[in-house]
Amino acid sequence: MNRLRSLFLHAGLFLLGICVSRTVSGAELQLVPYPNSVQLFPGSCALTDESAVYLDLQGHERTLFLRWLGTSPLKLGRCTDTPERAVVKLLLSDSESELDPEAYVLRISHDEGIRIEASAGAGLFYGLQTLMQLTEQYGRDRLPCLAIEDAPYLRHRGLMIDVSRHYFPKEFLFRQLDVMAHYKLNRFHWHLVDGAGWRIEIRHYPQLTQQAAWRTDESIVAWEDHGLKYATAQTPGAYGGYYTQEEVREVVAYAAERYITVIPEIEMPGHSEEVLAVFPELSCTDAGDRPVDLCIGNPATLVFLENVLNEVLELFPSPYIHIGGDEAAKTAWEHCDRCRKRMEEEELASVEELQSWLIRQMERFLHAHGRRLVGWDEIMQGGLSPDATVMSWRGPQYGLQAAATGHDAILSPIQYCYFNFYQDAPETHVLSWAGYTPLKKVYDFNPIPDTLSVKARGHMLGLQANLWTEYIPTEQQAESMLWPRGLAIAETGWTRPEEKSYARFRACASEAASRLRHRGLHPFDLEREVGERVEYGDTLRHLASGCPVRYLQSYTEEYPAGGDTALTDGLQGGWSYEDGRWQGFIGNDMDVVIDLGAEQPVREIGANFIQDRFGWFWLPCRVEISVSSDNEHFTPLTVVENDLPFVRTGFHLRRFGWEGTAEARYIRYVARYDAANPKKGFLFTDEIVVR
Repeated sequence: MNRLRSLFLHAGLFLLGICVSRTVSGAELQLVPYPNSVQLFPGSCALTDESAVYLDLQGHERTLFLRWLGTSPLKLGRCTDTPERAVVKLLLSDSESELDPEAYVLRISHDEGIRIEASAGAGLFYGLQTLMQLTEQYGRDRLPCLAIEDAPYLRHRGLMIDVSRHYFPKEFLFRQLDVMAHYKLNRFHWHLVDGAGWRIEIRHYPQLTQQAAWRTDESIVAWEDHGLKYATAQTPGAYGGYYTQEEVREVVAYAAERYITVIPEIEMPGHSEEVLAVFPELSCTDAGDRPVDLCIGNPATLVFLENVLNEVLELFPSPYIHIGGDEAAKTAWEHCDRCRKRMEEEELASVEELQSWLIRQMERFLHAHGRRLVGWDEIMQGGLSPDATVMSWRGPQYGLQAAATGHDAILSPIQYCYFNFYQDAPETHVLSWAGYTPLKKVYDFNPIPDTLSVKARGHMLGLQANLWTEYIPTEQQAESMLWPRGLAIAETGWTRPEEKSYARFRACASEAASRLRHRGLHPFDLEREVGERVEYGDTLRHLASGCPVRYLQSYTEEYPAGGDTALTDGLQGGWSYEDGRWQGFIGNDMDVVIDLGAEQPVREIGANFIQDRFGWFWLPCRVEISVSSDNEHFTPLTVVENDLPFVRTGFHLRRFGWEGTAEARYIRYVARYDAANPKKGFLFTDEIVVR
């Protein structure tokens, strides 16, 4: 903010000569993201359809800016070449200080009109976004006199939309880009290709869109159940689509007019089923029935990737090109003659190093064309390429680790930034991935911890939200998942942490969502939010509270909850299996014995379990409950069978228990894992309640 201070002083604080400043409370201005410095003064200013604009930009940027301004909701009148005649003055600073190109100063005065100053067009544009939000709140005829001094906290404020699982037309993308720009998000990460569909025209390989842009089922679940078959556009019932190169250029140009950089992602070497369905020769020599990884040992693979990237580079001026790099299975490489030969020739000790070798080849290729490589955090495995940027999705720690070692990083952790998770109670929500990421959780994410060194902070580019669309087939559902949670990303990326306030933000986000609905979008309705599971906020007391638990089958280290005390500590789980209260058992039964300390009457024994097919955790196929007085001879009380199929989609929470009359000191509770389930997964429970 110190660099912007010089701009503010240079512009002149003429308002202070006629007004007395006062502190602005968070409730007064409905601005998202909230500015980093605000002063409010008495009086107001009016805009009309005839209000002239002076724009201090030249050349192509001026043309683009005016084109956007002419279609914006500000509805400003003619453009004048004389600043004295303008009501709205958009001025470039002549200060010699190095200013953030996105920083701006906005001043509104009854006598002097509206003045926005910045060092670059981006700052002028963001000043106008703030002005536009003020008109939404106050109307055009009573804008408050004020002075705002503002600059972004982080450089990269991004949003990723996956169009591989479900194709969305360019008009949908235009709407989202408009919202992004209005709230100062500046990076659109376009996930164009993945196993579910290839969505970008590559003229060198027309087969990619002819054969891999279409599939036999719209529903991902149905497509999986029917054998993951691709189709052509002419196949009856085919579902899919792709973007022509002209459409790609339209999206890139539309974004550029709004100062948004489009970062394309071409996934490699994993998530490549659609490529290998078209070009099976690019799979490994022993890849199985459905190969998923490109063969790194095959020279033709590099030729293919470079040919694809050559066309991508022509379409996208972004300095960054995303190459994926996540979740490669790697198993076929271990048995592939060509991959083993590549490893021998390059002296690579593992398949992780083999993937790293490919990433380095892609980095050299991109550098030769003046671009930089960015990939998901798995690109750190086997050695990180010298100049690669890490997008950390598995947790903040990977991005922080990259920054600490001198690599640029973008934080997009699954716990906070995945918008395909539930944002409200599952029973009230559209079908989503397993997990719970409400607005407050997104807002509370701190991408730059205080413990990070000054040097590492310089490598933290910013943060990004990701919308994976496996179970989001419609534009309406996508918009509901994106907004208003995307506003939390916008404010976290722009507003300094000390200026943030969730109470103020939530009120602003609710108003913003109402305005988006008025514009024809479909944001989630915060006014109807149910919130976290009620039991999550209570500490439960019952006969087994604090009693020791003996595990005859161990829980997984990945989801220990409270460890050996988790099932009797009174802490019940919420809507997310990752909230630290659901204890997990993977691929085996849950079999525990609780010692009540003394024999006593028991009337009720029960525990809750959760199922979500998308998260690969299931209800037990049955539960067996028995009691004992000596911990050796157990008397069965009940066997409860599960009637919910493991193929059922959605989030399900069910209690498995017994009610009756018994005397017991020891209680054995066994939840059987369903061995008939072909997908090895988890059992999750939070508390065994005894009354």
